[in-house]
Amino acid sequence: MSDEARLVRVVPSGPVMVEGPVRIEMADGSVVESDRFMVAICACRRSKTYPLCDTSHRRRSVQGSAK
Repeated sequence: MSDEARLVRVVPSGPVMVEGPVRIEMADGSVVESDRFMVAICACRRSKTYPLCDTSHRRRSVQGSAK
């Protein structure tokens, strides 16, 4: 990996965007890698592909909405 700083952008109500490629070390010691030029890291923990974002943060159940 390069010693250059990576751009990390926090998206309000969305993922954390990181310039790729990335290697993510999970708490259990497993590793998730992505060679994409920009990688979306899940911040809401709803993603079925966690730690990578699958846009699950967009699907919110609205209770008590207009009748």
